[in-house]
Amino acid sequence: MSIAVSTITDRIRRRVLLEGIDLGGDRARAADIAREEVRGYAEEALGSSLPLVHDEEATTREVLARVTGFGALQPYLDDPEIEEIWINAPSRVFVARGGVPELTSTVVPENDLRDLIERMLQSSGRRVDLSKPRD
Repeated sequence: MSIAVSTITDRIRRRVLLEGIDLGGDRARAADIAREEVRGYAEEALGSSLPLVHDEEATTREVLARVTGFGALQPYLDDPEIEEIWINAPSRVFVARGGVPELTSTVVPENDLRDLIERMLQSSGRRVDLSKPRD
């Protein structure tokens, strides 16, 4: 994940908290906010030492996946050919297509991985913690 994506994602999360916005229930609103923040960051980066955004559309998709979806895993979840996803470590993300497992090049930083797990479990009503590491 790029510094720009991380910075924009953090800005959106702060904005959501400050304004009390529920992005999970309104994809259109989430997309609007992501586009606004990417555009604002891109303009700011032109006049500063911030890393530039080379593809605003791709950056917006990546940021949206991080704030409303499942981050780096979202493209796999959206791919109808992917049958299964499993993570053995932050740098060991596997998918199965046509029953054949493959190691991906995806790396999910440990903090992001914890957030992803929490969001996935929250939507399923399940919980995992040290006293119950598997559900």
